[in-house]
Amino acid sequence: MPASKKGSSKKAKKGGSNVFDMFTQKQVAEFKEGFQIMDRDRDGVVDKNDLRGTFDEIGRMVSDSELDSMLADAPGPINFTTLLHMFASRSSGESDDDDVVAASIRAFEKSPGKIEAEQFRTMLMAFGDKFTNQEVDEAFDMMELDEDTGMIDSDALVAMLCAGGAKDEAAA
Repeated sequence: MPASKKGSSKKAKKGGSNVFDMFTQKQVAEFKEGFQIMDRDRDGVVDKNDLRGTFDEIGRMVSDSELDSMLADAPGPINFTTLLHMFASRSSGESDDDDVVAASIRAFEKSPGKIEAEQFRTMLMAFGDKFTNQEVDEAFDMMELDEDTGMIDSDALVAMLCAGGAKDEAAA
C-alpha cells in the first residue's frame, strides 16, 4: 500500500508546479522566450546586470534603485519558475488571450484599422491602470502613428501585442 501512495507523486508534482497550469502552453512558451531574452548571461537567473542589459537594449535608462526595486519584488533569485509565479501573482492567475487583447484594442477603433491617437491617449490616462503622460509617450513611440491624420494603425498594434496578431487578423 505505501508503494501506491508513493506512486501518487503525480499530485505532489502537480501541486509544486501548478503555476504552469495557470497558463496555456503557448503562454508558457512566450514567457520562456522572454525569460531567455532577459537572461543575458544564460545562467538561468535574471539578475541586476541582466535587467540593465535588457533595458539598455530597448533604449530605456533605469537607475540602480529602479532595478533594485524590480528585483525586490521577487522572493529570491529570479529563475524561470519564479518569474512565472510573479506573473501569476500579478495577474491573479488570469491572463488575457490574444483574442481578448485584440477585441479590446478594436473597441477603440473609429474606423477599421484606425484609432484616434489623442482620444486613445486620454483613455489610457483616465481608466483602468492609469498611464502617466510619460508612459503614454513611451507606448506611442512603439506604435505606428500617422502624423498627418493623428490615427494609430490598430492592425499593427494588435500584431505587436498578440503573438501572430497579423496572421490571426488576416484569417478573420
